[in-house]
Amino acid sequence: MKKVCSFCGRSEDEVRLLITGMTGFICENCIEQAHEILVTSGLAGEEKPRGQDKFRIKKVPKPQEIKAYLDQYVIGQDEAKRFLAVAVYNHYKRLQQPEDKAGVEIEKSNIIMVGRTGTGKTLLARTIAKLLEVPFTIVDATVFTEAGYVGEDVESILSRLLQVADYDQAAAERGIVFIDEIDKIARKGDNPSITRDVSGEGVQQSMLKLLEGAVVNVPPKGGRKHPDQDYIHLDTRNILFICGGAFDGIERKIAQRLNTHVVGYSSVQNVRHIDKDDMMKYILPQDLKSYGLIPELIGRMPVLTFLNPLDKAALRKILVEPKNSIVRQYEKLFKMDGIRLKFPEETLDFLVDKAMEYKLGARGLRSIVESVMMDAMFEMPSKEAKSFTVSLDYARKQLGKAHLQKLEK
Repeated sequence: MKKVCSFCGRSEDEVRLLITGMTGFICENCIEQAHEILVTSGLAGEEKPRGQDKFRIKKVPKPQEIKAYLDQYVIGQDEAKRFLAVAVYNHYKRLQQPEDKAGVEIEKSNIIMVGRTGTGKTLLARTIAKLLEVPFTIVDATVFTEAGYVGEDVESILSRLLQVADYDQAAAERGIVFIDEIDKIARKGDNPSITRDVSGEGVQQSMLKLLEGAVVNVPPKGGRKHPDQDYIHLDTRNILFICGGAFDGIERKIAQRLNTHVVGYSSVQNVRHIDKDDMMKYILPQDLKSYGLIPELIGRMPVLTFLNPLDKAALRKILVEPKNSIVRQYEKLFKMDGIRLKFPEETLDFLVDKAMEYKLGARGLRSIVESVMMDAMFEMPSKEAKSFTVSLDYARKQLGKAHLQKLEK
């Protein structure tokens, strides 16, 4: 007697595979159809609580522990580290707050960090992402435009957070988002725009509901919304937003504000104590308004902190001290070719002096080291040398050849 599929009635000659059960048989065609039914009904992937386990809070790191971890990778910026550590710790506590009969509910405190390029805003965010056990994503504000225009909708911020959380909605709703280059969506003047400012003020207005806390319709794959697609309804009340921006030229706004309040002898004495080389430390929310952020957006980011410009001592430490320092990265690159790389102290001092001239912070330091090392990285792998020392004369010669000289003009 021939074996036949108990579901479709095909014999074993008509199918490639026939699986025997307790009282009957099933062929591969019926198995495929059964799997499709499971997928369309949403039952196929339910046995996957891994994403939830991945983002389950096990141990809440204390603010001092968070700062100590950041210290291993980021030099200086103690003020910004303290603000970040407290904000992240309070965020953890908010997620675990018990229901209060008195009706007290801890609200989130979004942060805005201001600092020149190359001072470590993005590095702080990336480093803290390694430590956290909640979904964390970094997005760039420069790609966003107002709905209906070329670019990305603001809601795609949350699409990235969902992707990081493996589309676990509950995990994404308690995540942290770092919005970089927030200053690039500032409106062009202090006065409200007459025409549509679709990449500036329009984006700021779109971000208000995200920062405040609302149920937002998120396109699952990001990008533009269109009427026919299904949306994921994400509640942003427990999502912490950290914004960072260089705010190039805001020092002039701060100086104008400090100068306009000079009335009387005592005020003149106070002005003498102002550190004109580092105006950023005197920043207030009203300076962000003068720069072009709308008051409603500033109000939704109650914590304002600044990053100090990097001085010579900080740049010198950045070269060698962090776990992921520039010198260690190049040593590892050469070690993979079996070459031991050495940087004498005088060479490191020379590189730092050049970085101070160009005023580009840690990124400028990286580009200078790259220019010095380019010829060595090209030639050394083909040679049989076991070690290479970057002498002061060699560094001077390489920088003389490099196009970086054009920056000095």
